[in-house]
Amino acid sequence: MDLALLRTFVTVHRAGSFTRAAALLGLSQPAVTGQIRTLERQLGRPLFLRQARGVTPTTIGDELAHRAAPHLDALVEIAETGLDEEAGTRTLHLAGPPEFTSVRALPALTPLISRGLALRASFGNAEETLEGLAAGHHDLAITTARPRGGLLTATPLCDEEHVLVAAPRWAARLGAGVLRKGHVVLEQLPVVEVHESLPLVSRYWSAVFDSPPAAAGAVIAPDLRAVLETAASGAGLAVLPRYLCEDALRLGRVVALLDPPVPPLRTYFLVVRTGTLALPHIARAHEVLLRAAVDW
Repeated sequence: MDLALLRTFVTVHRAGSFTRAAALLGLSQPAVTGQIRTLERQLGRPLFLRQARGVTPTTIGDELAHRAAPHLDALVEIAETGLDEEAGTRTLHLAGPPEFTSVRALPALTPLISRGLALRASFGNAEETLEGLAAGHHDLAITTARPRGGLLTATPLCDEEHVLVAAPRWAARLGAGVLRKGHVVLEQLPVVEVHESLPLVSRYWSAVFDSPPAAAGAVIAPDLRAVLETAASGAGLAVLPRYLCEDALRLGRVVALLDPPVPPLRTYFLVVRTGTLALPHIARAHEVLLRAAVDW
């Protein structure tokens, strides 16, 4: 069987689209379509079901992808290792949310640099990150969403505690009313968030008050570090991961408005393409992050 056909097939399977696969492979869409048809003729079975948007693998297509993808990845590793040995480095492409990747993951991985690892980081939301990993743009991903299917393998990394914070002047103004009336009082405050849908505040309200928030975002900034600084300046309340705001809490720049008996948590997952942990540089980074997460 032609390895080029298998490579095209695995790329289509990961990308979920002939168009995206063509872009990844540097081929035209008709060329990709023709290669998949050739492979289907050789096997005598359809590998994909064509849909209005993209393609869905058949049972045979899924089975072939699960069997072939790890071996193709290993061949790529052999080819890249030869190139990297000349340069003396191996490159790990890491993707994840900007704040967690910057504050937690990258510092934990820096000891591997002295062992010949080069790091390339990309930032994005969970959907973008998993799509990029499946398409082969990244080697290792950190995400708050557990992927479905067998092409990606997820390992729980750590839990993130969420804290409801605001500048001290807001806490002083609210006083004991927060404890007496809960979200009714809190919804009088402006909200600082990362998105118009208020994802962190909504998750907190659901977990603590069992109701959706009635407030709207006063400040929207798509980076939790910006949310922290804006809340600390007195713009309003925010829900932040404890690791990100613990210094600001210690210094009194922000205060926790509530101390629920069971704080809301969010789980991070460490995700790879199935089979790629056989590659030494990915396995080392995976192990280092899991060890570091014990203290997170």
